[in-house]
Amino acid sequence: MTTEFDTYLVTQRDLSAGRSTEEVVEAALAGGIDVVQVREKDHTAREQLATAERLRDLTAAADVPLIVNDRVDIAAAVDADGVHLGDDDVPVDVARDQLGADAIVGRSVSTVEAANAAEAAGADYLGVGAVYATSSKDVDEDEQAIGLARIEAIADAVDIPFVGIGGVTADNAADVVAAGADGVAVISAITQADDPEAATRDLNEAVAEGKRRRDGAAMEGEA
Repeated sequence: MTTEFDTYLVTQRDLSAGRSTEEVVEAALAGGIDVVQVREKDHTAREQLATAERLRDLTAAADVPLIVNDRVDIAAAVDADGVHLGDDDVPVDVARDQLGADAIVGRSVSTVEAANAAEAAGADYLGVGAVYATSSKDVDEDEQAIGLARIEAIADAVDIPFVGIGGVTADNAADVVAAGADGVAVISAITQADDPEAATRDLNEAVAEGKRRRDGAAMEGEA
């Protein structure tokens, strides 16, 4: 499975406009989402496991990677494609030892220093943010609205792919990618949308526009 990071959905049942996580994911898959991360922090471990099991079937049928937030044990239990880790979770190398060499291991970072450390530790990709102010995730004040300049700096500093997350919508996703991100990760931009499938397509179009802008700028710089 080749992993693209253009559009990356992070689930959250209580931000899904009364829909189930499965309904939102099905719609996002139909809209062309590239990665799905199960993130249901308010659920019990058993509930998270049950949700991950159901999403494993959906994502496997669509040949889309399933990533589990934080919980290496649940990722292993459902044979997920990988895990996404934060500052309070197990280190990258421990997660890889548990899940195997082929597992996708992601890491949340907000600074160039943390990005460099995560890459050195063996992370496969980064989630960088919060790019803009967000209320979907609990983010420390110094990690809130880090801005496009930080995206540019991290793009210059690391060789692994990364997605910008935090306050990202179809209206600003192109800016995030043009600044250097490989793609964008969202919660409410899809989960709370009236039409999650259409919202996913809009995000894909915005990411494509950002790549065109970035490539055009690079060509101008070489001229």
